[in-house]
Amino acid sequence: MIRLKIKEIAEEKGFNQSSLAREAKIGFTTVKRIFRDPYREVSFNVLEKIAQALHVSIHDLIEEVPLGTEIQEPSGNE
Repeated sequence: MIRLKIKEIAEEKGFNQSSLAREAKIGFTTVKRIFRDPYREVSFNVLEKIAQALHVSIHDLIEEVPLGTEIQEPSGNE
């Protein structure tokens, strides 16, 4: 299973969701979904734009994790 490390890398480089969306020239909603769900499927085109905006390789944005290790974020409805 693949997990996106976009949120962590963006925050390390001083980007928030809005600034990353602007810099990568992609929709804010797309970035918001990626930040909320690092296991979400995204297109290669989006990964490429984000990698360019963050000045990293696409390989830096992804990591392989064993199946069944996804961490569920709290929904805030509790």
